[in-house]
Amino acid sequence: MSNTNGDPGHGHSPAAWTTVVIMLAAITLGTVFFFLNLPVLVWASFVLLIIGLIVGFVLSKAGYGVNGPKTSLKQH
Repeated sequence: MSNTNGDPGHGHSPAAWTTVVIMLAAITLGTVFFFLNLPVLVWASFVLLIIGLIVGFVLSKAGYGVNGPKTSLKQH
């Protein structure tokens, strides 16, 4: 059942997808580096995780968030 009245989008935006992809890559790389016992790269992946959060925030403020002026809604 689809609710088209007042659906907030739940992250269906370029900002959300970009944030998730960057953070997923950071967690995946951090796990691999942890397994390989490379602590410097584990910390680098943590920094990448934080960068993902910042990128998502900046894209959201730039209008690429849910209901932002630079996103187009697609009807299903």
